[in-house]
Amino acid sequence: MISVNNLSVQFTGTNLFDHVTFNIGDHDRIGLVGMNGAGKSTLLKILCGWQEPESGTLVIATGQTVGYLPQEMVPDAIGTVLEEAMTAFSTLDDLEREQERLTAEIAERTDYESGEYTRLLERHNEVTEHLALLGGGRRQEQAEKVLLGLGFKHSDFDRPVAVFSGGWQMRVELAKLLLRHPDFLLLDEPTNHLDIVSIQWLESYLANYSGAVVLVSHDRTFLDNITRRTIEITAGRIYDYKCPYSEYVVQMQERRASQMAQLTNQQRQVAQIEAFIERFRYKATKSKQVQSRIKMLERMEEIKVDEVSTESIHFQFPPAPHSGKIVVEAQHLGKAYGDNQVFDGVDFLLTSGKKVAFVGRNGEGKSTMAKIIVGDINDYTGTFRLGAGVQLGYYAQNQAAMLNLDKTVFETIDDIAQGDIRPKIRNILGSFLFGDDDIDKKVKVLSGGEKARLALAKLLLTPSNLLILDEPTNHLDMNSKDILKNALLQYTGTLIVVSHDRDFLSGLTDELYEFRDGAVHEFKGDIMEFLESSQNNQSIQNTPSLQNTQKVPTASKQAYEQSKERERERRKLQNAVKQKEQEIEALEAEIATKDAILATGEAQSPDFYREYQSLKTQLDHKMAEWEDAVIAAEQ
Repeated sequence: MISVNNLSVQFTGTNLFDHVTFNIGDHDRIGLVGMNGAGKSTLLKILCGWQEPESGTLVIATGQTVGYLPQEMVPDAIGTVLEEAMTAFSTLDDLEREQERLTAEIAERTDYESGEYTRLLERHNEVTEHLALLGGGRRQEQAEKVLLGLGFKHSDFDRPVAVFSGGWQMRVELAKLLLRHPDFLLLDEPTNHLDIVSIQWLESYLANYSGAVVLVSHDRTFLDNITRRTIEITAGRIYDYKCPYSEYVVQMQERRASQMAQLTNQQRQVAQIEAFIERFRYKATKSKQVQSRIKMLERMEEIKVDEVSTESIHFQFPPAPHSGKIVVEAQHLGKAYGDNQVFDGVDFLLTSGKKVAFVGRNGEGKSTMAKIIVGDINDYTGTFRLGAGVQLGYYAQNQAAMLNLDKTVFETIDDIAQGDIRPKIRNILGSFLFGDDDIDKKVKVLSGGEKARLALAKLLLTPSNLLILDEPTNHLDMNSKDILKNALLQYTGTLIVVSHDRDFLSGLTDELYEFRDGAVHEFKGDIMEFLESSQNNQSIQNTPSLQNTQKVPTASKQAYEQSKERERERRKLQNAVKQKEQEIEALEAEIATKDAILATGEAQSPDFYREYQSLKTQLDHKMAEWEDAVIAAEQ
């Protein structure tokens, strides 16, 4: 167990923690939540010993170990992927040497009844059990299993860690931490560098982890699938909820509503008491009652309502310029980096107004495809073209890193602002939480989240009808992700989004492309439907219709019957047009209602987004049916 008692920490004159007390059990699954800057990462650093509190105590049971994965770090690995992973077993080497020493000492001792001999046996048992838990004889097998789960291939094992990107190097660090198997596992945003497949593997691994797990994450689904307890940090205090994140949100809102009700009642009570005091202050016959009420006010403990951040980004994408029906078309598209064929023979067609997701393991070509579409990669095979009138908007995976670090926040936007936009730069930056004190800051001093918001602000300044977003939610908090998602749902152009965030994708796109094993597979449906579906769906064969045989009537009767049939068909088609128009009006009214809700910027449930996207899909289908009905009726 880890016991935290009266912990206090100050930062720039503000109490991050003010006499905080709580315990972490040996098998707890805890999610740490709170506003940015509330102290979540600081608390993890204190728990693992990287930072000392200003006051209070931290007690960890004797012999128990703590492992910590920070949000950002600079790995200094010099070996291969497998060699670096195997360094996690240095503790095993020490345990094996201690086991050998203890075994030799026990064999030499003859004082079987002494307390020292008993302690030797107990320690020998502890070491043996620990070795068994860590799988002492299966080190390479364990290392390979964890590396494969985190997305590495067998061919990667002998490659130097240094040749991999920073995200893949962080995966090696995570693998080493998991293989060390500490009693308390502290993870700060572990999904930032993982794809959906690896995140699901990590969820399964942590679900069966024998120790305690404490998480900081902006991934709702990840938190819900792992945690059973949520600790909220707010205004220097903590609130401990015995439930996963989604249940915590409901209980937290209920708690704050209760606080508001109690505060309102208290204020009403105070007003009544003060009115009594003021009315009878100078009446001798009421002096005892007045003094009693004065003391009552002095003893009354003020009810405080927990602070709720009202700061949030707020924006909407400008109307999308008109484009042709076909937005992106590829035939037999292929791309290789040297001997590595990322994908080949890809055919796909993207039409105007579609919202699609690119999913799959990292390295399978999602970002490569995005770069081909925007023109950053030209050395591909096959054919590719953009449709008529397509105007691109692109948020690259490393968009924040592509900002000029030596420019100020204001200069970054001013460089690309044109015409009527220029006088509105301060308002635009304010929408992305950059106040007057922030706009003259150099980009180099901004946090990861601030850089991500600045990159999004740049994206707004150029109208587009094809928006390509590559991991746009990295470094965004949950509230900012919700607002970005709401803005994208109302975006009128075509959207391609590459993301590993299942909650963000849920209800946002109506189809996806899975990049796997050098090919791209189209899937009609939502991300949650995709994850639940079987990999091997059988194609449904259409049953051929049967034709009825009839006698051929005489020519005059045949003409009469044909005339009657045409009239029936004409009326039928006219009625169909009216019916479709009524259905379209009903759907547009429902969508308008939901648009008004989305415009508030408030987070909605996954069911709300799915229903919203379903309504828009239904509207597209009804419009197509209406067009067909009108053409048929005219003919």
